Amino acid sequence: MFAKASIAALALVTVSNAHMIMTSPVPYGADTLTNSPLEASGADFPCKQRDGVYAVTTQNTMELGGSYDLAFKGSAVHGGGSCQVSITYDETPSASSTFKVIHSIIGGCPMKNVVGNNGENKDAVDPDTYNFTIPSTLPAGKATLAWTWFNKVGNREMYMNCAPVTLTGGSSKRSDLIARDQASFSALPDMFTANIGNGCGTADSKDVVFPNPGDSVEYDGGSTASATAAPTGSCATAAAGVASAKPTGYGSGTGATSAVAPYGTAPAATASSLPGGVFVSIATGTGAATSSATLAATSAVGVVPAVATTAVSVPTTPTSATSAIAPAGTGASSTSSSGALTGACTSEGMFNCISGTSYQQCGSGTWSVVMQMASGTTCTSGQTMSLVVAKRNGMGLMRHAARRGLGAEMFN
Repeated sequence: MFAKASIAALALVTVSNAHMIMTSPVPYGADTLTNSPLEASGADFPCKQRDGVYAVTTQNTMELGGSYDLAFKGSAVHGGGSCQVSITYDETPSASSTFKVIHSIIGGCPMKNVVGNNGENKDAVDPDTYNFTIPSTLPAGKATLAWTWFNKVGNREMYMNCAPVTLTGGSSKRSDLIARDQASFSALPDMFTANIGNGCGTADSKDVVFPNPGDSVEYDGGSTASATAAPTGSCATAAAGVASAKPTGYGSGTGATSAVAPYGTAPAATASSLPGGVFVSIATGTGAATSSATLAATSAVGVVPAVATTAVSVPTTPTSATSAIAPAGTGASSTSSSGALTGACTSEGMFNCISGTSYQQCGSGTWSVVMQMASGTTCTSGQTMSLVVAKRNGMGLMRHAARRGLGAEMFN
């Protein structure tokens, strides 16, 4: 009996020593980073606090709008699970740092199609890699990228590795563009945390569905509802955007593939842009990438359904609004004489174009601040699930389809 118990204990230790470590991008403190999860108390959150936690062995350089691989080593994958890639602009993050999600993977991470573990080798190269895109309108500069993982089977744990990154490509920007980039970062959803003594947990043998995964979502787990579950505890809220899949890459036009809709649900005909309406997806007539949004047609100009998208950024200019009578269909929101809406909203992703010159969007159940349209562009007044954008040229008002690679410069 004692011999059997010793063998079982040894096997457990062997497997636990084979947990996963991020190898790309290269993490902080690679020489001192262990493959264990965060402490259940959250004492070493974030980034597995320890001596030498933020030692830089490799400074990872990433271009805004570029796509990069997420790679791992190890074999104790605990049946996969769900992961997120997040960014903070703190170079030495603390528990009070703000991490914003740029990509979510629901199921099948950090390994796909595995029931338990994949052996006992801590140095085994994970055969699966995952692609993520740095949003093109984030601020440039030094930042910290975080990979977080919530395992499917085994103890309820949270894993977190962090890496030093330099985000390039945002030089020589005007003050209004800098403000826009900061607003873009703020509009991203907060990184999900659980199993670290914060009152939030994840269900055993389920791929956790993040309450707010963002617009760049990848589904690599089971195709049925029984394979996934919402978080448990104080964070157990309905997961936004789970009913329909959204393509990865923030409509960057880099050829990102569509995520597979969970539970057999078909993708929605029109998908919303990023929370807060910072990005507007404009249809383009070239390329073979998937669509993230379809512009509504107008009587003046016919529009071919989009097969690729280009992210168009609109500088954000908050404007004040006084409350009046709430319009129908907007929940507990109120409207001002200018047409701006405030308060709660019920149609996630819906746009409200105000007099053709400004707009706002329903995100996370609340109307965003009012944002001005870019110079030389207008939107079609009213509430729609797709923001209809037109550009004024010398011959009058014309519908615009942004070409791949032209991006926001077309509308500035």
